[in-house]
Order: sequence, then C-alpha cells, then structure tokens
Amino acid sequence: MGIVGGFDIHRRQITFDYIDTDTGEVSRGKIAPADRAQVRSWLGRFAGRHDVSFALEGCTGWRFVVEEFQRVGAEAHLAEPADTAKERGRKERAKTDRTDARLQRELLRTGRLPESWIPPDHVLEVRSRVRLYKALADERRGWMQRIRATLFHHGVPALACHLLDVDGLAHLEEADLSSSGRLVVEVALRQIDHLEVELSALRRELVAFGHHQIGCRALQGHFGVGALLSVAIWEELGDCRRFSSSSDAVRHSGLDVTVWASDSQRARGHLARQGPEILRWALYEAGMSAAKRTSPDHGYYLQVRDRLGPNRAALSVGRKLGRRCYHTLRELGDHALAPVA
Repeated sequence: MGIVGGFDIHRRQITFDYIDTDTGEVSRGKIAPADRAQVRSWLGRFAGRHDVSFALEGCTGWRFVVEEFQRVGAEAHLAEPADTAKERGRKERAKTDRTDARLQRELLRTGRLPESWIPPDHVLEVRSRVRLYKALADERRGWMQRIRATLFHHGVPALACHLLDVDGLAHLEEADLSSSGRLVVEVALRQIDHLEVELSALRRELVAFGHHQIGCRALQGHFGVGALLSVAIWEELGDCRRFSSSSDAVRHSGLDVTVWASDSQRARGHLARQGPEILRWALYEAGMSAAKRTSPDHGYYLQVRDRLGPNRAALSVGRKLGRRCYHTLRELGDHALAPVA
C-alpha cells in the first residue's frame, strides 16, 4: 500500500499522521503555517513515489490541500465529517488534533473511511458562485426583515404590498418613524440596492451557464427547475454514479425523514438536514412550483398540503424532484459534468 496517512486541518496548522506500510514506520507532526507553500514544501518528501494516499475531512481548507496532493500525483480521500465523527465512537480519552489525524489514517487503511466526492475544478468554481449568490440573497432578505421589524417596532401598519415596489417605497416614505428608525430604513434600502446589483450580475452568469451546460439543460426538463436552480442542483448532486440509488441522493440532500421506532412506538420523523443546504434550498424552491395547476405534481401537492401544510408539501415534491434529477444526471454519464467551452 505504500504511504497511508491522515490530515487534520486547522487555520494555523495541519497535523499529520502517516505510516509506511512497507517498513511499518509511523511519522507524526505538524505543518505550520497551514498554507499552500508549506504543504507543497512538505510534500517534497514523497517526490517520485506513486503509492501515497492521505485522508482529510471535508472542512474549510480542504481544497488547496487536495490540489497539492493531486499536483504531485498522490491520492487524496475526502472524509465526510459527520460520519467520521460516528466512527470515532464513544470518547474514552481527550480528543486532540493528533488523535483525529490518526483516526483518518486508520479509517483509510482499513477501508472504513466515509468518503465524500471531490468535484473537478470547473464544478468547484460554479459551486463557489452559487453559494455566493445564496449568501448575498440571504443577506438581502435579512435587510428586508430588518425594515419590517423596524416598522412593527414603531407601530406602523403592516404592508399589504411588496416592500420594494412603488407602493411599498411610498409606504416607507410616509411611515411615522423616529430619527433612528428612519436611519435604519435608509441604510437598509441602500444595502439592498447594492446587493441587488451584485445579485443581478451573478444571476446572469449562472443562468447563462445553465443554458449551455449539458447536465443543467437536462435538469430543466423537470417542471419547476429553471436555469438558476438547475445549476444549484447540478453542482451539489455532482456525479450521481456514486449513489447506489435515488434514495441515497435524497439522503445526500438532507431531505430524508428520520425515523425512531421501538416495538409498537413510533415517533414522528423530522428532516435530517445532513447535507448541502444549497441543494435543499434548490429542491424546495423547485417543489414550490407544484402549487401551480399546470404542474404534473399538482394533485400530489394538494394531497400533502391538505394534511401537512404547504411547506411540507413543497418538501415532499422536492424529494420527488431530487430522485428525478438523480436519474437524469446518472443516465448522462460522463457528459453530465462536462465543462462549458
């Protein structure tokens, strides 16, 4: 097997633990500072070897480390953090960076490492843009909520229209607010205008990508999945051939419902929420389209809505869409993730 090891990554340092399976020699230590130059220099000790494998958790900072491993021809394995923590078992002694690195090494060596998918560079670039878009959209919504909270705090009647349309802006202008309340509204409106400029530019770029990429275009064949949402689903689902079934894809999204049952007792489940938040958001937004009469899932949506409400109905349709998207991307094979020229 050659060199088998584990990395525990932090902002200040990277703790390593590896074994040479030919000689049985174990090496431990730290790489500091934890930057690309230091990692590249440290990897020089394995120059000329093609039997080097390391595991590291899929936490912030993994990208540049994996890129450096790939540059020297070493094999990188990305571990799923939550599942790795389960493999640690009950804590009988203190948890340290050193024990975490050793755990990564042992899991990799024994074939028990819960691996995550390492996307190609062009997918990572699109993923970063989608997550930036979602972060800016969340910030924009936060400023709008701040305006509504300020109006309520000053006893201003609730808006019967959209906050930022002509009537909404007129309502804000006429609202009876204190000087500090007026300042909050004015600052919030300026921030929203600035965020909208950034969002519009990102939205145009992502929509254009969705219109040209093969996998994204195929996903848009499902009702409710537009150009923007198709890109989010595409980059988060990734290579669907790594899932053994559509149920695994749903579990990856975190939209699966947990179950607790013992004998005749059964607790009502809740969403696992273990997985990419962006994927859950995209599938939920696509599932909301089932409220339209023209949706092929409209009948199913109404059945669930009457029992559990509109939000759970949209989530249920989102699960169905997740399964369909899985099959669509899987059938495309290698073409599903083809880069756009």
